[in-house]
This record gives sequence, C-alpha cells and structure tokens, in this order.
Amino acid sequence: MNNNMFSKAAVWLVIALVLFTVFKQFDKPRVQEGVSYSQFMDDAKSGKVKTVTVQGRNLTVTPADGQKYQIVSPGDIWMVGDLMKYGVQVSGKADDEPNALVSALYYLGPTILIIGFWFYMMRQMQGGGKGGAFSFGKSRARLIDENNNAINFTDVAGCDEAKEEVSELVDFLRDPQKFQKLGGRIPRGVLLVGPPGTGKTLLARAIAGEAKVPFFSISGSDFVEMFVGVGAARVRDMFEQAKKHAPCIVFIDEIDAVGRHRGAGMGGGNDEREQTLNQMLVEMDGFEANSGVIVIAATNRSDVLDKALLRPGRFDRQVYVGLPDIRGREHIMKVHLRKVPISNDVDASVIARGTPGFSGADLANLVNEAALFAARRGKRIVEMQDFEDAKDKIFMGPERKSAVMREEERRNTAYHESGHAVVAKLLPHADPVHKVTIMPRGWALGVTWQLPEHDRVNLYRDKMLEEIAILFGGRAAEEVFLNSMSTGASNDFERATKMARDMVTRYGMSDVLGTMVYVDTEQDGMFGKLASKTVSEATQQKVDAEIRRILDEQYGLARKLLEDHRDNVEAMTKALLEWETIDADQISDIMAGRPPRPPKNLPPPSGDTPSSGNSGTEVKPGNATAPA
Repeated sequence: MNNNMFSKAAVWLVIALVLFTVFKQFDKPRVQEGVSYSQFMDDAKSGKVKTVTVQGRNLTVTPADGQKYQIVSPGDIWMVGDLMKYGVQVSGKADDEPNALVSALYYLGPTILIIGFWFYMMRQMQGGGKGGAFSFGKSRARLIDENNNAINFTDVAGCDEAKEEVSELVDFLRDPQKFQKLGGRIPRGVLLVGPPGTGKTLLARAIAGEAKVPFFSISGSDFVEMFVGVGAARVRDMFEQAKKHAPCIVFIDEIDAVGRHRGAGMGGGNDEREQTLNQMLVEMDGFEANSGVIVIAATNRSDVLDKALLRPGRFDRQVYVGLPDIRGREHIMKVHLRKVPISNDVDASVIARGTPGFSGADLANLVNEAALFAARRGKRIVEMQDFEDAKDKIFMGPERKSAVMREEERRNTAYHESGHAVVAKLLPHADPVHKVTIMPRGWALGVTWQLPEHDRVNLYRDKMLEEIAILFGGRAAEEVFLNSMSTGASNDFERATKMARDMVTRYGMSDVLGTMVYVDTEQDGMFGKLASKTVSEATQQKVDAEIRRILDEQYGLARKLLEDHRDNVEAMTKALLEWETIDADQISDIMAGRPPRPPKNLPPPSGDTPSSGNSGTEVKPGNATAPA
C-alpha cells in the first residue's frame, strides 16, 4: 500500500513540476507591440518619457502621460548616456539568472513525464505487485505461516479417501526420516482433481495445518503475463522462496491456466504460457532429493493438462476429490452447522438425504441461506423449516408471490401434483415422497419432491419404468379428474421419452431389441460434433416402436392406479388447495385414508394464492434433483 501511494505521489509531482515550468514561461512580462526603439528615443528626446528601468536588454518605460510599456534594447551602448542627457530618470535592476533546476525541468520535463507515465502503466498492467515495474519476475505467492493456519483435517469432511491418501504427506513433513531410512521418496507433486466446490483448496491448507509447515498459495493465472519470460521468472522465484522455507507446501490453484497441452490448437501455442510451463517442469525435476518442498495443484480439468506435467517425478500422484455421498454430506453439514445456532429439530441426516449431488460449497451455501431465512424472520436460532425453505430456493428458485393465479389454475395444478404423488406412493421401488406443493417457484407451478433413501450408483430397469409412470401421473390425473389436458406436462414427457430412449438404445433393457447399442455415435470435429448413422431405417422404426410401447404401458399403469385410488387423489387435492404445501406425514395420512394432520411450521394461506399466472412447463424435480 505504501509503495503504491509513493509511486502515485511521484507521478503527480512530476506532472506538477512540468506544469509549473510551462506556466512560468507564460508569466514573463509582455512587450508592447507598436512602439519601436527609434520612436522610444524620439519620445525621450522630446521629453515624453519620465523614467526607464533597465534589466538586461529589457526596458520598462514610464511615459510622462501614459501607461507603462516594455521594449527590448537592440544593444545600444550609448543609450543610458543619451537618456540622462534628455533628462530621463534611469534606474537599473539586476537581471534574473535562470534557475538550473527550472531550466532542466523545462527542457527535460516532457521526457521525465513520459518515462514516469510508462512506469506507472507498467505497474498497473502488472497488477500492482510489490516493487512496481521492477518486480515483474517476483513471485506473487501468498505465504501463510504455520502459526496463522488454523485449518486441519477436522475442518475437512466428505472426502475420507482423499484425506487418507494425503495423510502420508503430513507424516513425511513431520518426520522425513521415517521414509528416508527405507529408501522411500515422497511424491514431489500431488494433483487434486475433482468438480468445483469439493474442497480441494481446503484439503491442501489442511495438510499444511496438520504438518505445521508454511503454505504458499498461488493461482495458475498469476504466472501468465503479457511479456514473454515473466511467468518463467516468477516460477523460479517461487521455488527459490519455497526452498528457503522448506519443509513447506506450494499450492497452485487452477493449474490448467498454465499447464495446458503445449502446441495444441490450429494457431500454435502461446510463447509466454509455454515458457512458464517449461520452467515449472524444469523446477520440479530439479528438486534435490528430499528437499522438503511438496507441490500440490488443483484442477477440475485434468484432461487438458500436458502429459509431461503428469509423469512420475512431477505430479505423479493424482487424488480424486469427488462429490460427497450421503454420509459425507452429513459430515459436511455437521462441520458447517457448528458455525450457526441451530434448533433441536435440525437433522443433518435428513438434509443430506435431500441434497444429492451437492458439493461442499453447495452445502455451505445452503447453511448460509437457511441462516438468512431465520434472520429475516426475526429468529434467534435456525430451525429445520429454514433449511427446507433454503433448499427449495436453491433447487427451484424463490417463491413467486407477486402474481396471482385463478382458482381454476390452482385446482388443475393441485390435481396434477396429486397424480404424481399418489402414483409414487403406490409403486414399490419409487423413492419416498417428501413434499408436494402448488406454490409456484421458478418455472414450476407445482412440485412433487421425492427424497432417495440412499445415493444412486446404478440405474435399474424396474425403477426406471416406475419413474416413467410417475412422470405420467400428472397428465393422467388431468385426464381422469378434469377430462382435459394442459401444457404443464411437457417437461414430464421430455424426461420420460429420454429415459425410455436410453433404455432401448443405450442400456440394452429391451426384450425385443436385445443388448445392442442403437444410439448414433458422435465424434469430435473441428466445428463441433459429427454424428454418424449406425442403424438402418428399418431398425430405427423398430426402436421407435419399442420406445412407444414402453411409454404407452407406463402411461396406462399410471392411469389405472389413479382410477383405483380416486379417493386418495381427491383428498390430496383438497389438502393442497387448503394448505398449498403438504409434507410426508400428511401424505401418509391421506394414503392411509385418515384425515391429514394440520401443517407444522407452515403459514396458513391468506387471500388469493400466489402463483405465476403462467401455465408454462411444470417441473418436477424427481429424486430431489434440480429442475430441468
């Protein structure tokens, strides 16, 4: 900060000096035009001049009856004697000697200004790094001292396998003799690979925190500069600093910014980026044995990294940090819940079940959104209802309370969602129904929410057929109870058709067409993907017929279930129209033929029901996945 302020002050000082010199030139006395030296001498001879002040060759003339003016003497050595003979009072004034500094600034000012402006612009392009324009080759790695790093393995959850794999790095940094006496060599580089938000940076800091060693952190983009050779100099400087602080950890985030394949692309490579990568390869190869410096890099694009970067001796160990499973999400939730005051009804396992596919960053955002909901409601603790509302907002967007939907539209939406829920409750392999609502969110006018009891690893034929039937439950309910059709089922049809097509063409789940793959193959081309036909026209007709058969059978199953359980659909529709949202306990009461219990922690409907006023695409996030 101080260097930055000093450089700015220096630039403005140069500008001020140059402007002062320029204005000084304009501040010189003006010479009156129209009065020649001859006329001045004639006026003096005729008594029209009263006094004359001589300053070098500049004469300040005061006429007897007029305004002062100035003229320049042509060098007449007899002028003073003549003026005194004519009775003019003559006085002298010392000639100002030009100041050396002012003269230098006058002539060199523009050059100094240009040079100073160039240095200032170079500093700005460099990003304001320490040392200004002369520190281009200095590393920008931020050092976290071992005494200031409070992160350890207890703060990292949901990636037990990754922690176990990197735990030996901690042992090496603490006691390197344990490995060296058996001739073992710790990996020089560890590459953390995984989707965004899974905790790769947090895991790297936790390794340094557990080992109590310095932690250098830098991004791959910090090496890349517009000037060729700057990135390579920064790499050298970073490794020199790391060796001075050994044992330590150097963490390079988003290494794909500098570690991409060399020579890839039609237009050739980037010289600056390739030189930076080459220098990094040399530095990692040049480590002395057991130097105590471990390089950890993180990326979610390991497929674009240069092969030389991944060979043994450099980043020779890859640790996959994937999305957490249901148990991992529960542990991550417990870590984040320590930071907020929560109610006794908050169950981390239930939240983990309802958030499949969430990363650690997503779960942290969920806890933050729940805390914001509780704060807006004036609560002192965060309750389970706040987490439910936060999850609904993340999945489907905020409630659209500004628009009002007609009662007929509400009724149609209630029957549609009841059809989904009743079919899901009646099928044996379907995931449990967690919630049904007709409150518009995002593009959805209503949602039937199912929570899986465990994470899905494989897809099975029976379960996929049941999911198709559940998707058709909405349209079947419209036909059975309303004797009409709406566009609200368009998204259901798209998902059901795609699932049936994949069953036939990709997964070999058709008894008629067997286990052959019928999908068109795709190859990467210069201008996108090129599709090549792999099946004949007659075979394609059989594929279409089989897809149609699966869809018709599951639609018929959904319709029959609804016709056989009309009372359940009517009761659920009535509850939705009254309360807008019903939970799993109320749904169980309805399916058992009992009156549904009153809603808990749900505000009663008031006046007109909020809605989108638009019958667009109905979105049902089946299995608690994000709306399509």
